[in-house]
Amino acid sequence: MQNVEEIVRSTLLDPYGIDDMDLERMLGQVISNGIEMGDIYFQTAEAESWTLEDGQVKKSSYSNRQGVGFRSIIEEQTGLAYSESFEKESLMTAAKAASSIAKSGKSETVSISKRSLNKPYYSSDNPILSIDDQCKIDMLNRLDEKVRSIDSRVKEVIASLAAGHGAVLIVNQDGKIASDVRPMIRLSLSVIAEQNGRIERGSSGGGGRMAYDFLDDDQLDQYAKEAVDQALINLEADEAPAGEMTVVLGSGWPGVLIHEAIGHGLEGDFNRKKTSAFSGLMGEMVASPICTIVDDGTIKDARGSLNIDDEGNPTERTVLIENGKLCNYMQDNLNAKLMNTKSTGNGRRESYSAQTIPRMTNTFMLAGEHDQGEIIESVDKGLYAKNFGGGQVDITSGKFVFSASEAYLIENGKVTKPVKGAMLIGDGPSALHQVSMVGNDLALDPGIGSCGKDGQTVPVNVGQPTMRIEKLTVGGTT
Repeated sequence: MQNVEEIVRSTLLDPYGIDDMDLERMLGQVISNGIEMGDIYFQTAEAESWTLEDGQVKKSSYSNRQGVGFRSIIEEQTGLAYSESFEKESLMTAAKAASSIAKSGKSETVSISKRSLNKPYYSSDNPILSIDDQCKIDMLNRLDEKVRSIDSRVKEVIASLAAGHGAVLIVNQDGKIASDVRPMIRLSLSVIAEQNGRIERGSSGGGGRMAYDFLDDDQLDQYAKEAVDQALINLEADEAPAGEMTVVLGSGWPGVLIHEAIGHGLEGDFNRKKTSAFSGLMGEMVASPICTIVDDGTIKDARGSLNIDDEGNPTERTVLIENGKLCNYMQDNLNAKLMNTKSTGNGRRESYSAQTIPRMTNTFMLAGEHDQGEIIESVDKGLYAKNFGGGQVDITSGKFVFSASEAYLIENGKVTKPVKGAMLIGDGPSALHQVSMVGNDLALDPGIGSCGKDGQTVPVNVGQPTMRIEKLTVGGTT
């Protein structure tokens, strides 16, 4: 069986006659005289999607893209050039262009060597090839049938199935080569239910770095039930109250609040530029002492996991906030160098044509000591936000607005009426200090998250246990 490096070389280098001497010549241009840092990023990525609407699979797409990015860095100045041709002359031209943008001089020579890596966190198998196309169509049709059989109030089902498979080979300024093969699948389900002229929506889905066989009938049953339950609950929901109140956040996907309102503020570039609400607070108490938040790119098969980041560094489990104290930022090579620290394996780029920047992988709050029921019972009057929709965050202030896609009133320690239209309003640093109970039911989201930053989108996971927050502003309609 081929190892990952053999697979990557046979895909990205061998078909074009590119050997280690060619890599040395390209790298010599990238890190020519005066260049402090640089790398070469070979990538190929194929993707497919299938969409079901109105009871039929109506759309499908397939794409296959490849290219090579060359990056040269002097201080904070980065030169990026790329080629979608793998002809050696085109690659050398792009390598020279990157160093020219970064204001370089003569070329240097660096020997190429392999970087040793840990055991992979996911398979290198291609999910697109794991089942045939008819099986993918049949899967969506079965899901449609499962959803519609649950309740007659279901009027529309929209489901999409997507997979991707890519290979990367990265050569850094020291001549170290690192390789990775990256699979991904995702199923997304949206259900529309109608009752007495009222229309509501429910959604579910999941996936990760795995093959399509993950999506067996039991998994499809779970997604169908979750989406239909959410839609039917919202059909019965009253308008949400407004005002400052105790809020209990559900486990799993509600961790998107941590990702957006806190995680982005802990990325190295924002803190180096002092544009984060957490800038200059290293070692300070920035949260309740019962809060510990980590970013971990090493979780098996998780959507946000990576064997290596996009600079060839092994990903890590980085403790960001420990018992309320800020102890780390997430770093790529450039921001780590400028901040006199080391990379945490968080350098990520959307593709060979994009810049590398510090990004999250799987970011979540660790479990606490309380049962979910105990947390609910502790609230006399408040809101239980079981699931989230969209949201907006300002990184500089940490201020956020999130909509709850499934929420309930808590009255006298019991979850009672469902409510709709609840908006959670606050700021990340203040919300962290107001966390008063953390559950023992830590869960990651099911594999649906994508993160946008600087015009780039990358896959991530978010997560948390059930969590009680005091004095959070709820924007409602009553």
